[in-house]
Amino acid sequence: MTQISVVIITFNEERNIERCILSVKNVADEIIVVDSFSTDKTEEICKKHNVNFVQRKFDGYSNQKNFANSLTSNPFILSLDADEELSNELIDSILKIKMNPKFDVFYFNRKSNYCGKWIKHGGWYPDSQFRLFDKSKVKWNKSIVHERIEYDKNTSVGFLKGDLLHYTIATNEEHLKVIDKYSTLKSIEMFEKGRKANFLKIIFATIFKFLKHYILKLGFLDGYFGFKIALNSAYSSYLKYAKLRKLNANE
Repeated sequence: MTQISVVIITFNEERNIERCILSVKNVADEIIVVDSFSTDKTEEICKKHNVNFVQRKFDGYSNQKNFANSLTSNPFILSLDADEELSNELIDSILKIKMNPKFDVFYFNRKSNYCGKWIKHGGWYPDSQFRLFDKSKVKWNKSIVHERIEYDKNTSVGFLKGDLLHYTIATNEEHLKVIDKYSTLKSIEMFEKGRKANFLKIIFATIFKFLKHYILKLGFLDGYFGFKIALNSAYSSYLKYAKLRKLNANE
């Protein structure tokens, strides 16, 4: 039977971490949590469940995850965020492939819970996640934000049934804080790649983002929350390019 190491990175995740850990108990042969010096009860909760708890200064999502991967002792890694949980169907799928993993990398769909509602449209679902993999074949890229795994063209890829459940945003205020954080990171990343932004780009990108999520991606089918997501996505696009324009001006 193939053994799996579950890796989770955390920072002040007392609201989520126990749910995440409990959901992987039946598939994990090892659980490693790499924490960025949380100031809440994250450490206490993790140690209650006897996970391998390590603290490390945060220097980017990819670096943190690659470090966590380096601590594992098993050939396959299941990489999760603290606000994620395996559905029962996904647990069953992972248990089956432990008997005979026919692929090097596996992906599955992620379903997000936004302010208490499961979102099924607006580009949020299905949200394919490549999270279970042979660690000798994969590494996380160097993106500052929205990190992805990288593998060569000879790597075999398979799909698993079942959803990864993502408890993403609890309140609109929380969403705005996340938007501010990630728009800053994304603007820095674009600036370092030599990207430019002008007033017309900011306006066009903002309007298009809303129409894309609300109309083209059928966000309106999720009702009020579909509208809020589309509106906040447009605001995120606005902030990202406005911050990039400011970086361009200060250069």
